[in-house]
Amino acid sequence: MKLLVRLPNWLGDAVMSTAFIDALRLTYPEAKIDIIIKKELSSIAPLIPGVNKIHVFSKKDYPGLMGAYNFGKSLKSEQYDIAFNLPSSISSASMIWATRAKKRVGFSKEGGFLLLTKVCKRPQNVHRVEEYLSILEQFTSKPAKGQVKLCVDAGLNGLVLVNFNSEAISRRMPVGKSINLINHLTAAFPNERFAFIGSPNDEDHVQQILVNAENKDRLENFAGKTDLIGLAKLMAGAKALLTTDSGPAHLANSLGAPVVALFGAGNEHNTAPYNTEKLTIIRAGKLDCEPCVRNTCELYGMPRCMKLLGEIQIINALSLYLNHHA
Repeated sequence: MKLLVRLPNWLGDAVMSTAFIDALRLTYPEAKIDIIIKKELSSIAPLIPGVNKIHVFSKKDYPGLMGAYNFGKSLKSEQYDIAFNLPSSISSASMIWATRAKKRVGFSKEGGFLLLTKVCKRPQNVHRVEEYLSILEQFTSKPAKGQVKLCVDAGLNGLVLVNFNSEAISRRMPVGKSINLINHLTAAFPNERFAFIGSPNDEDHVQQILVNAENKDRLENFAGKTDLIGLAKLMAGAKALLTTDSGPAHLANSLGAPVVALFGAGNEHNTAPYNTEKLTIIRAGKLDCEPCVRNTCELYGMPRCMKLLGEIQIINALSLYLNHHA
């Protein structure tokens, strides 16, 4: 049996979808499982256990709805028995339809129900991982369980990683709060080395923090200097990651690294890192608008929910993992 899975387009969602791959492997142990993954995320695909073949999709090479269809058509010769579509867009449904897989399964949105042989009902108020697993449950009429897991070889680097970035402004730690927090951290942990991470788009944000930070001799900057594989290896060898609600939080969690995740606008019940071992979620919870799940803060401009996070609470949470590591 040959199975195909179209993975989501965002880093955090793609990482969370590894539980679906794991559940699929347990449900069909003899099957070959291939995936479609966005080019920008493709370097983590080899880290997903149980994957046979990786199809890399580039929106630049295959633009628009017709591009998605043509990419799917290029996989027609694979003759898939079942294709699972985890995103719910019409373009991803068109891609799956064009593969001519015998059975095509996924959520319905934007007319995608016309292109699927099995339309699944999206469950409400559940974690994103459970949402993906529900596709398999509705298709097989059986419970589905899977692990969120990536595997990479890495040696210990002794770093405490810090990620104050996020694609959404409402989830990004404001510069002033970031400076205050990193100063508290370097004072509280005088023997630790801290390293900032981030994408090339985050370099300016991180640089603004570093310019005004104290104890610069114990601060390193990896923002914009690692690809996803390099970042994964950095995380796998780190003592812990202090992070906002973002893709890197899920990446570190999937690799088994200790994670302290700071939540404000996002809803941790739906999108927190899934593995609860070595995970601490912190929310200030002082505003009636939390969580708003918006990408921008419409009430305060800058995300006040992030500014209200307590430094002492963060230090105490992080110390548990640093002491455990030592």
